[in-house]
Amino acid sequence: MQRFPNLFRTITLGPITVRNRIVFSAHLTNFAQNGNVSDQHVAYYKERALGGVGLIITEEHSTHESDWPYEKMIHGFRPEVVNGYIAITEAVHQAGSRIFAQINHNGAQGTSNYSRLPLFGPSPKMDPMFREVPKQVTESDIVDIISGYVKVAEHARLGGFDGIELQCSHSSIVRQFLSPITNERTDRWGGSIENRARLMVALIEATRQAIGPNMALGIRICGDEMVEGGLEIEDAVKVAQIANGTSMVDYINTSIGIATQSLYSIEASMAIPPGYSLFIPAAIRQVVDIPVVAVGRFKDPSHCERAIRDGQADLVGVVRGQIADPNFAKKAKEGLEHEIRTCLSCNQECVGRMGVNRWLGCIENPDAGKEAARNSTVNSGGSLGIGIGAFAASNQRSVRVAGAPRRVAVVGAGPAGLQAAISSARQGHLVALFEANAEVGGALTLASKAPHRAELADLIRNQLSELGRMGVSPNTNHTITLDEILNLTPDAIVVATGSVPELPWWSVGHLADNEISTPKVTNPATVLNGLDRPTGRVVVYDDLGFHQATSVAELLAERGCQVVVVTPHLSVGTDLGLTLDLETWQLRNSRNSVRQEVECVAVGMTETSILLQRHTTGETLTIEADWVVAVNHGRSENTLYRNLRHAGWSEGLFLIGDAVAPRRAHSAVIEGDLVGALIP
Repeated sequence: MQRFPNLFRTITLGPITVRNRIVFSAHLTNFAQNGNVSDQHVAYYKERALGGVGLIITEEHSTHESDWPYEKMIHGFRPEVVNGYIAITEAVHQAGSRIFAQINHNGAQGTSNYSRLPLFGPSPKMDPMFREVPKQVTESDIVDIISGYVKVAEHARLGGFDGIELQCSHSSIVRQFLSPITNERTDRWGGSIENRARLMVALIEATRQAIGPNMALGIRICGDEMVEGGLEIEDAVKVAQIANGTSMVDYINTSIGIATQSLYSIEASMAIPPGYSLFIPAAIRQVVDIPVVAVGRFKDPSHCERAIRDGQADLVGVVRGQIADPNFAKKAKEGLEHEIRTCLSCNQECVGRMGVNRWLGCIENPDAGKEAARNSTVNSGGSLGIGIGAFAASNQRSVRVAGAPRRVAVVGAGPAGLQAAISSARQGHLVALFEANAEVGGALTLASKAPHRAELADLIRNQLSELGRMGVSPNTNHTITLDEILNLTPDAIVVATGSVPELPWWSVGHLADNEISTPKVTNPATVLNGLDRPTGRVVVYDDLGFHQATSVAELLAERGCQVVVVTPHLSVGTDLGLTLDLETWQLRNSRNSVRQEVECVAVGMTETSILLQRHTTGETLTIEADWVVAVNHGRSENTLYRNLRHAGWSEGLFLIGDAVAPRRAHSAVIEGDLVGALIP
């Protein structure tokens, strides 16, 4: 019996039948090359189609030369895109999925840096993120905008797409017309909701005429801008009714937030519960007679099934879940949902990489963003005994020539070691995995013990599950010695022993285990594992700008400590902006009354305090403390590797992850994934 009967029923979207209710919704990839579709686009969407998804909606296609908000964007208004469209649609159709093209003009939510043209907007109101004042579009500009949508729709039709989705939500000129906070017009395009929706209706009518009756047409609307004075759910319901009333729209997709002040709500991190925006499709579904798509951090098929079963939506968008595991749909259909590589919602490599203008990746899936290069052969260049540097530049897997299985010893069962064991076992090698601690997962397992970070442990759980299916179990509580590993006579050794905390120079004489020292200095790992329990006045000194400091500060504040977070950076948790965690942390932080001091460098300690200097002004500060948590990079622990090298081991010796240099988990997973294919 099918475990998810509602999820795997077919559904009709206008003239198009979709094989199930799972949607790979539109999202940025940064795969475009010179404004055109790339081979990576084709491979990326094909992979998810082969994985069983019902409907794919591509990333947005720009409709006008004035709309170029980020560098690697598909310029759908150019006729040369049609050949790329054909390549994508043929690949997806051969795999059994339907595919729609999302078309959009970002309006004022963009930049003129690439186009060298003024931005378009309903009113000359600056967007708070991009900080450019747009040109208030005229009647002739609006005609030009509509013509651009028609042109891209015609290109999509020629390119073999099954349908069109008009982006009318978070980052679009249509939403800017719909919203009273960005549309201050007094002509026929402003004022009442009917007037503000006039551009949307005009685009629906023009696009339907361009594509004819044999393609589906949908719109994506924002259910709540999450901004004071902006669109709320009542407005979204009215917009949906207006669209439905045209009798030209075949489905409505939904979203929440806008791509500026409330961006954190669009691609929510693990700090926000799954299904958090289900109230939007549930409300819209009550007033329209066409299918409605839900989105909002759907992690597993049971969440999707429940939303459809309970009548809250007709289809469910699963984006990050299918980036992490392209076979999400297939595994769910075959009753193998326990094998799904569950998304962490960490946002580090999907959302975060977009923020630094890099192609999309995934902390869990080393292939994500590199599907087109998967079968490329890596030239190992002979000796593999000089650590990860010998092959990291390739950043892609190779296909191993069949031969006798090798005996592989992996030392360390953090994300790097676990992935190395997986990649080695996948290649048919015999793997022995050793971990000195009672618990696997290394620094990531510790990090998952912090508030709102528990889902990090899913990465380790997923890796252990995959290893278990391969018959590999870690040997925990086993500190392997040099003699012991040599006596095993392995063909290859992978050293993934991570890093160890290293306190900064200014903390000398104030170690936590020194009973007479005050304040006592510790580190996040020792706090999270419970060996140190700071009390009273605590200074968290943040050298890293990521979750380590903010997580510990939150944990200690919840325990009743008086916490001050100090950083030499311009803001606390600088990199949390990339993963869309900063806003939610600041909201919680305000409730916890955590004080923040920025632009301050630690220069020493006294018997009662930490000494700081504000590097922008030279001002000196003294903060009294009972404890200081020093958040800085640790030291790579690679003693075993160096001893093996000293003992003459060179061939088949690998050093990976934090044992090379302390970094984030994605580097560890990628390096571990490369190992198996490179073992001779």
